Amino acid sequence: MTRVLAGPYSGMLLADMGAEVVKLEVPGRGDDSRGFTPKINGESAYFMNLNRNKKSVVINLKTEEGRGIFKELVKSFDILLENFRPGTMEKLGLGYDELKKIHPGLIYGAVSGFGQYGPYAKRPGYDIIGQGMGGLMSTTGWPGGEPTRTGTAIADVLAGLSVTIGILAAYANRMKNGHGEKVDVALVDSVVSGLEIITQIYFATGKEPQRIGNRYESVYPYDTFRAKDKMFIIGAGNNKLFGILAEYMGRKELTEDARFLENADRVANHAELKPIIEEWSKHLLADDIIAGLLQRGCPAAPVNTIADIASDKHIRDAREMFVEVEHPQAGKTTLTGCHIKFSETACGIKTPAPALGQHTDEVLRACLGFDKERLAALKAAGIIEG
Repeated sequence: MTRVLAGPYSGMLLADMGAEVVKLEVPGRGDDSRGFTPKINGESAYFMNLNRNKKSVVINLKTEEGRGIFKELVKSFDILLENFRPGTMEKLGLGYDELKKIHPGLIYGAVSGFGQYGPYAKRPGYDIIGQGMGGLMSTTGWPGGEPTRTGTAIADVLAGLSVTIGILAAYANRMKNGHGEKVDVALVDSVVSGLEIITQIYFATGKEPQRIGNRYESVYPYDTFRAKDKMFIIGAGNNKLFGILAEYMGRKELTEDARFLENADRVANHAELKPIIEEWSKHLLADDIIAGLLQRGCPAAPVNTIADIASDKHIRDAREMFVEVEHPQAGKTTLTGCHIKFSETACGIKTPAPALGQHTDEVLRACLGFDKERLAALKAAGIIEG
């Protein structure tokens, strides 16, 4: 019962890993993201990526009979996932407290902007609100610049990952004790959790973290640097790695400089160390620097563009992170592959995203035994579509 991103992302992960996922959509338009751009032959690439491997069922929950069908249908499933504003399911008479009466083992995953309780619970939540109120935007960007949203909807993605973890933990617990559980995940909470060291700096020192560009608060050199042709990354996370870097630069004496002896020193004196590194790197090609550092065991990498990752032999080919899928309407499309790899179980894309209500008849026949006449009558009454 999810739409747009946070909830559908969780459902996508579960479906990719082998769960049977049935998406319940509203009549007429379905998930809002069916209308999102870009589109391929009229089909939303946004929707197709997040809703592969799922079935689509349309039931009008604003009707008493539709809600009755839903209550019967939910008994056939282990997990219910929704991302409505808190209180919406209760208004329909379909909240967790009601559903657990008819299905005590139900795992009920709820994703919302601010969680199911608290002063802000009834506020609407979108990704940018999660990033802003969760504190992330205040620390993203360059010194003196404006608060910056991350390039992707990271609050939604973090919440989708978090509710998936919670659902699987609740499911494992149910296997031991037989009881279901409600899993309550908020976009804002997920962002706050993801801040990790940023909040700890504040609590440990009283210093409020600011925007610091691409460097990291706890390690240095751990940043982007300018080469002759483009920017690149060095991740020298300890004294050994800094020593490798210094020797490769022909500046071994840096390891004996009081300003750079220990990691804490390098963090404190990052503004002095970065120009030293860039005075060396600006005369060299980034790919040559990266190759030399990697050969010596020091982490380094390019700053890839999206075109770069789309053609990368490791990301695209070996790790299968971009997969071609044939969609009946859109034709051949490229979707993001499953990033979770198992040694024994295939995790991937088996079916394209469904048309609206494509599986209504199939699911109601299989789960509730509805015959052709019942299905036709429900369609004529506007209770189901498909």
